Amino acid sequence: MEIRPAAPSEAPGIDAVIRAAFGADDAAHGDQVGDLWAEVRSLGLVLAELVAVEDATVVGHVGVSHCWLDARPQLVDVAMLSPLSTQPERQHQGIGTELVAAAIEAGRSSGRPALFLEGSPAYYGARGFARASAYGLEPASRRTPEAAFQVVTFDGYEEWMTGRLVYPDVWWRHDSAGLRDPDLAFLEDLFAREFPAS
Repeated sequence: MEIRPAAPSEAPGIDAVIRAAFGADDAAHGDQVGDLWAEVRSLGLVLAELVAVEDATVVGHVGVSHCWLDARPQLVDVAMLSPLSTQPERQHQGIGTELVAAAIEAGRSSGRPALFLEGSPAYYGARGFARASAYGLEPASRRTPEAAFQVVTFDGYEEWMTGRLVYPDVWWRHDSAGLRDPDLAFLEDLFAREFPAS
């Protein structure tokens, strides 16, 4: 298996992986995430797109795209990891872990001071991400559980870079910022028990 930047010709394979991974339990959710990423790509917001390829077939994908941090002195260009996808039959084999590591390096190479995500604190916390609130950072939506909002900071990060994350409009048009009930209430309760605020 090889982890490398995606080629333009691999867009259909990437789309299939995203829709399969996110649609495993709910096909409509897979379509929502697939449509979102296709539009992020078409708008030129992609900073890095990486694939896991085996036998010339895309089996995993991660996207890194543009967003901002609304700090007091100025708006700061930062990066966001989303989505991370692995073919359902290839999950739990380390592909996602390798893609996350590659995304962190892509974020570092972009020259941006930080890479953000919304996701499982157990999964991403074990792969280099930290709770963003510890840095005085706020998620783009109040519907993001505090424990799920995470960051990796790079050499360019400075202490004054605090404030709220700002997503490009495409994330809002696809209702892909934060969660909604009942998922939000379930995860807030779970994270409060499993990952209490420090």
